[in-house]
Amino acid sequence: MNDYIVSGIQQIGIGVDDMKNAWKHYIEIFNMDIKILEDNSEAKLMLPYTGNQPQKRHAAIAINMQGGGGFEIWQYAERIPQKANFDIKIGDLGIFAAKMKSRNINSTYELFKKNNDIRILNEPQKSIDNLYSFFVKDKFGNVFQIVDNQYVFSDEKKSSGGPVGSIIGVSDIKKSFPVYKDILGYDKVVYEGEGVYDEFLNLNGGEGRFKRVLLTHSNKRKGAFADLFGPSFIELIQSTDRQPVKIFNNRFWGDLGFIHLCFDIRNMKALKQKCKETGFPFTVDSFSDENPVFDMGEAAGNFAYIEDPDGTLIEFVETFKIPIIKKLGIYLNLSKRKPDKTLPKILLKCLKFGRVKAKDLG
Repeated sequence: MNDYIVSGIQQIGIGVDDMKNAWKHYIEIFNMDIKILEDNSEAKLMLPYTGNQPQKRHAAIAINMQGGGGFEIWQYAERIPQKANFDIKIGDLGIFAAKMKSRNINSTYELFKKNNDIRILNEPQKSIDNLYSFFVKDKFGNVFQIVDNQYVFSDEKKSSGGPVGSIIGVSDIKKSFPVYKDILGYDKVVYEGEGVYDEFLNLNGGEGRFKRVLLTHSNKRKGAFADLFGPSFIELIQSTDRQPVKIFNNRFWGDLGFIHLCFDIRNMKALKQKCKETGFPFTVDSFSDENPVFDMGEAAGNFAYIEDPDGTLIEFVETFKIPIIKKLGIYLNLSKRKPDKTLPKILLKCLKFGRVKAKDLG
């Protein structure tokens, strides 16, 4: 294999101050109830983003079996996570919102109206892709855009699925294209324009003027988990009438909010070379000659990070082993599989044996 494969958005990292409470919340509102892994360990390799000190953490990765990526719900174990010392506005630099899939926007909207832990920010209305969407805040203040997306991996008769993209604030859209279009493969422009947008008016800072580009990938993603993740989207937002602020300015990775966007990949060596040639070298790389495979607790693989031009963290994970039915000691070894081949659907559906009930989280 001479080239790398991006299989899709594996997860969006969310820094929280109580992992179990946050996970319970995300099960209740987004059905993120399938545990992929849970890890209590020390983040020894993230020193550039954790004050040059290893930091202990408690994290879990969970997915929704109806498709989309997952959440990495991330909590410091020995440090109080910090929130931004300003009110984050749309267009500020970094991940502003996660895009969450819904197969029935009106049904999801009505369901959320009954939940006191969700703040609905606007009614469903047509977005720039001519599909309906609406914005909400979770009980921690994180913003999510609920988007019309009919792709379903495993039909569990629920209206919502996992994340299918994100809204990212940038200082210059064109300068961001080498990361999002060239490296990550979001080569198809769904929308490009500039103006004041009605759907933003109830968001903090949403009355401003913005350049917007909505990107997707023209080719179907390949790789073991591509069918689970499904199609995905990146929306880049550039404020044109104010100076945006970096969302994680003077804060650590793992502090409160959306901490990174993670992609499932194969052939980390080729990807590393591509990133270097494009001008965005790895800032963190788990691979070493002494430890060629990184132990992730219940899983194994390698991971790396780059920064986009504004410092937003993009993670890459090459998975070699994950639990399929942990209770029976059944693990999936991906290291010898053809990298572009998707896993059989029946095998991926076995992940449902890792289902976690919200009531069991306290």
